[in-house]
Amino acid sequence: MYTDPIADMLTRIRNAQMVNKSEVILPYSKLKFSILKLLEKEGWIGKVEVLDSNSVDSGQEKYQASKFIKRIRALILYDGKKSKISSIKRVSKPGCRVYVNKDEIPVILNGYGIAIISTSRGLMTNHQAKKEAIGGEVICEIY
Repeated sequence: MYTDPIADMLTRIRNAQMVNKSEVILPYSKLKFSILKLLEKEGWIGKVEVLDSNSVDSGQEKYQASKFIKRIRALILYDGKKSKISSIKRVSKPGCRVYVNKDEIPVILNGYGIAIISTSRGLMTNHQAKKEAIGGEVICEIY
C-alpha cells in the first residue's frame, strides 16, 4: 500500500489542516493509533477514536462488516483560524532510521514542541524519555 504509513498519516493531518478540516480519517494500525493517542494526551489534536462498521456511513448505506477496513478518526484542534500544530515532520524514515541515546534526546523549539520517540518501554515524548533516561528511535517532531 504505502511505503511509509507514518509519513502518510502525518501528511494527511498536514493536508487536512491546510484546508481547515475539522477531522481526518486514516487507515488503522496499532502504531498510528498509539502516536495519535499520545498527541491527544499532549493536547496537539482532539479526540481520537477507532471507527467500527457501525459508526461509518457510506451515503445512505452502512459498510458491511466483511467489506469494512478499520479506520481512525482524529479531530483537529484550532486556535481561532490557526491550527494548533504549525509543523509536523517525520524524522526517522524507512530508508534512514534515526536513533538517539539518553544523552542525545532532542529539544524541540526550546521545549514548546515535542518529539515522539519509540523506546523499549513504548512510545513516549522526548520529555518523558529524558525523565526516564531512555533513548530510542525518533519518529517525528511536532510544534
